[in-house]
Amino acid sequence: LPDYPSPILPPGNHQVLFAACELGVFELLAEAPEPLDSAAVSARLGASPRGTELLLDACVSLKLLQAGVSGGKAVYANTELASTYLVRGSPSSQRDMLMYTGRTTYVCWGHLAEAVREGRNQYLKAFGIPSEELFSAIYRSEGERLQFMRGLQDVWRLEGARVLAAFDLSPFRVICDLGGGSGALAKACVSLYPGCRVIVFDIPGVVQMARTHFSASEDERISFHEGDFFTDPLPEADLYILARVLHDWTDAKCSHLLERLYQACRTGGGILVIESLLDADGRGPLTTVLYSLNMLVQTEGRERTPAQYRALLAPAGFRDVRCRRAGGIYGAVLARK
Repeated sequence: LPDYPSPILPPGNHQVLFAACELGVFELLAEAPEPLDSAAVSARLGASPRGTELLLDACVSLKLLQAGVSGGKAVYANTELASTYLVRGSPSSQRDMLMYTGRTTYVCWGHLAEAVREGRNQYLKAFGIPSEELFSAIYRSEGERLQFMRGLQDVWRLEGARVLAAFDLSPFRVICDLGGGSGALAKACVSLYPGCRVIVFDIPGVVQMARTHFSASEDERISFHEGDFFTDPLPEADLYILARVLHDWTDAKCSHLLERLYQACRTGGGILVIESLLDADGRGPLTTVLYSLNMLVQTEGRERTPAQYRALLAPAGFRDVRCRRAGGIYGAVLARK
């Protein structure tokens, strides 16, 4: 789970985790004053006694729950792993990203063989939705868009501060987070660099949802700007952040975006690319290799090596390209104008 959300577990393991999250097992046990037996869990969840017992025992085998005995009955409680990552409200909770993965990513992975044959994502087969407009498919409903935004908030809750500290960004006073969604990474940025101001740039529907459902809009150092970064004017800034953006797109679209950013960027400014970085040979780390396959089944893009990011940045005009791994899933690539 600390390497989550890479799809490396056997299918049954994944579905046990997804089902327990969806049913609210971990929240129920977190709120209970003492461990509960399966009958109590079943009653409170409104689930079948037999199914609940089987699910709870599977969670024990996966070390998501711990089992004891009380009054001659098996009783269940969360493990530290579940309390940390699976309970909504935990500072490190990954529940929303797991819910998105279970309902969307996992469904697309069921068509991996077709994705390999065809070389394109599988939204049409998985959901009956054409994917010519990629984010119209990814945000296939208001509920799905909110779930995706909450999931990314989970990601940056764990990874944001670490990857933003890979380089000293304090000289950049005005930062634009392109495709910044809920503003979760922007919040991590102003917390780490309190002297900066962050503009979150995203499409109108995302910005409107961020203002309605997320707290970043309440911070006066964070502002939201609506637009399409491929076509609309970009806010002027000292630093542009592209976090989990370039991996969605083909090299040609990435080059087009980077050229636009170079033109918008102030002289002396720069660009920070945050992505999961492949090893030089493209065959590791395992999590990143699997992310790259996930880009095949869900997007137009792929994960890339540091050399491949340099090859995209240099023709756009960026110089002094530096790459650093941040100790987690994501690394950082900083380049200057």
